[in-house]
This record gives sequence, C-alpha cells and structure tokens, in this order.
Amino acid sequence: MPARSIRILKDNNKKYCFIMDMDVRDYELDCEQIVNNANYLHYMEHTRHKFCSDAGMSFVEMHNQGIDAVVRKIEVEYKSSLRGGDSFLSCLRIERRGARFIFHQDIIKNDGEVCAEGVVTVVVLKDGKLSRGEELARLFAPYIR
Repeated sequence: MPARSIRILKDNNKKYCFIMDMDVRDYELDCEQIVNNANYLHYMEHTRHKFCSDAGMSFVEMHNQGIDAVVRKIEVEYKSSLRGGDSFLSCLRIERRGARFIFHQDIIKNDGEVCAEGVVTVVVLKDGKLSRGEELARLFAPYIR
C-alpha cells in the first residue's frame, strides 16, 4: 500500500501520512479473547517498517548503509480492545524534534473507534554512533509535519 494522507472517521481529526489495513490473528488473543497489549507494539512496529520501506529505504537497506533507527521510548494509551476477527487501520504521522523522530501511531477499528494511541521516539545511529539522522530526515522530508 503506498503512503497516503487522509482524515479518519468520527472525532479523530488527525492527518496521517501512512495507513495500513491489518487484521487480528487468532494467536494474538489472550485468555479474555482480546488482543494482548504487547501485540499493539508489534502492529506499530510493523507499520513503521512498512512506512520506511514505502518511503524508499527498508530497515535492511538502512542497516547495510550503517544507519540504525533505534526506539528510545514508547508510550501507549489503550482506549478499547481489539478482538478476534477485527480488522483495523494502523495509522502513522511523523515529526522531528532535533535529532529525534517522533512517530504518532494510532490503531483504529474500521468503524472509526480508536483502540490505542502511541508515541514512539526514535534516534538514529550512524556506524554505531548517535547521529542527527540527516539521511532519514531527507528520506522522510515529504512526510514530516
């Protein structure tokens, strides 16, 4: 799916630069038959990786060039639960604060109900040393707000 900007339903008036359709898989459910909280982190990570690839450089390509995007901090607010059989959108917008890239990521059911809101702070290592991430800044320039 190519990167795209749209507005989401209901009261969520955020503009995203990347949206992925995803489905809950049976093995992601816990004993309460809801998606285990750790799986939301997997959904968000998969979305960031796909966003990078669609923007022009996969994580493998980054690493081969000595560039490693490393998660520094993740905050997730869980709003409502995904359940078995649910389809959802994994949405992303990005900003830059100094040397950090901030990914705002939301998990939204297809009916517009927000399930989780995440803020993921990423720093960049170049050849193993902390850098300003200028290579990624150029790559992400069309998407950074």
